[in-house]
Amino acid sequence: MQPVLSIASLSKTYASGLTALNDVSLDIRKGEIFALLGPNGAGKTTLISIVCGIVTPTGGTVLVDGVDAARDFRMARTRIGLVPQELHTDSFETVWATVTFSRGLFGKPPSPAHVEKVLKDLSLWDKRKSKIQELSGGMKRRVMIAKALSHEPDILFLDEPTAGVDVELRRDMWALVHRLREGGVTIILTTHYIEEAEEMADRVGVISKGELILVEEKTALMKKLGRKTLTLNLADAMETIPAELGEWALTLKADGNELEYEFDANAERTGVPSLLKRMSDIGVGFKDLNTRQSSLEEIFVNLVHKGRGEG
Repeated sequence: MQPVLSIASLSKTYASGLTALNDVSLDIRKGEIFALLGPNGAGKTTLISIVCGIVTPTGGTVLVDGVDAARDFRMARTRIGLVPQELHTDSFETVWATVTFSRGLFGKPPSPAHVEKVLKDLSLWDKRKSKIQELSGGMKRRVMIAKALSHEPDILFLDEPTAGVDVELRRDMWALVHRLREGGVTIILTTHYIEEAEEMADRVGVISKGELILVEEKTALMKKLGRKTLTLNLADAMETIPAELGEWALTLKADGNELEYEFDANAERTGVPSLLKRMSDIGVGFKDLNTRQSSLEEIFVNLVHKGRGEG
């Protein structure tokens, strides 16, 4: 299947000499939710801005559903909706007028029914006659999403969509993203809230210093790079770890009442059973045990540190 968005060898160097993107290539599948993660200044917004025609690349190509974004900008752009980080819109217009006008900008015929649906989906219907300046920050964020959806795009970019909004609104937006995906819209989001990527994304890309250092299915990434921690609540406290358990690199915690063993997916079927057997053989008992999977945030931090050459 042809990707709905194909980015090839994209680069951007500014006049100052700053290289914001360096040879980035990425294919996005139709109907997927793709999370682009990276620290501040990594190049996330530059990448989105190039795809949306806001910034001119130094090199490379962008195909939007097979349409060259440079050669046929208008056709490519009509297929894209963008929710930028900044809240910028006419403060003195009403919500209804703002969203309707945005639809017209893309050459779409008037459709009050579609605008009504978008506003209702975003819990903005009761605010349709309110001026933008009268809305809270969270409501303004919803208006930005409504503007991006007004022309019925195939691809929706969400650049830090929940920055500065409360937890309840964040959950509402997650639910909306899932509904959009069910309707066939492809979602590409950047976020500092890595739990958003963990909650929603099908695939994850990590960008650092302008380079795409990893693209992976989320579940495969967490299985491959994630680590687990086994915590054993001991039946009797111990002062030191027995020499017979030395090969597992255990850590003694909670005043000697807990043993902690960190392992990767490869050791789950070998290291853990052999550890428990050895403990039984030498008479070390435990009352309870639990395991914890490393989060996507921990994986992300480790990847970025490796990308920077840090320990």
